[in-house]
Amino acid sequence: MSKVKHHYDQVADIYDGRYDGERGRQYHTHICDHLMTRIPKGAQLLDLGCGTGLFTHRYIQAGGRAVGLDISRGMLSKARDRCRQGEYIAGTAEVLPFRDSCFDVVSSMLAFSYIRNPGALLAEAWRVLRPGGHIAICTLGRNLLTTAVPVVYHVWERLGVRQVGVGTFDEHYYTERELAGLLRDAGFCSIHSKYCSFAHHSLPDPLFALVKKVEPFVEKSAPYLAYNICASGIKPEEETAGES
Repeated sequence: MSKVKHHYDQVADIYDGRYDGERGRQYHTHICDHLMTRIPKGAQLLDLGCGTGLFTHRYIQAGGRAVGLDISRGMLSKARDRCRQGEYIAGTAEVLPFRDSCFDVVSSMLAFSYIRNPGALLAEAWRVLRPGGHIAICTLGRNLLTTAVPVVYHVWERLGVRQVGVGTFDEHYYTERELAGLLRDAGFCSIHSKYCSFAHHSLPDPLFALVKKVEPFVEKSAPYLAYNICASGIKPEEETAGES
């Protein structure tokens, strides 16, 4: 994780540029929408791997309260500039610096794939969630199209390309079944998972516009082509805790 931290400290100043353009805004809004439909509004959120606070800010704008956690202090500095209503803490998601049962929602937007011990993260998420609390994760999905991405990023890293996410970080690309299984093993119930986002922000115009038009069809009828996976679950009430 030290390599991930160093990378995002270095690119924190240009990170938001990835989503300032029309393609980036559409892409990020789309995956945010998938997560927002799976969690209650107006509650207390813990956003793991919050980066520059894009999703944290979105949740606060919808009427909630939020704490963002990230290993990169550079990214957290940008998050504070973006949304001063949030609270931001440097730390690792596998060992959370919070007491038991203090959040209503735990989210993770595009950070889960970097986690070396996902079981530890989910155990910690379970611990800090109140009974009946929700978890929602959007992460990299494994399919025919994404298997080549680490190879491309490795080449770009060797060429010295300074771009967000470009590098070899041993990130894990999940299948829908695998991610849902991790949530189930952690004790969560009412698990929902689906592939999402076919129109990736890195696609050039006019290809992005064309792919965006077929994105609803892909997500519904050919989800194995989608780029990301969103999965959610609920921590059972106390009397049913541990059951799935």
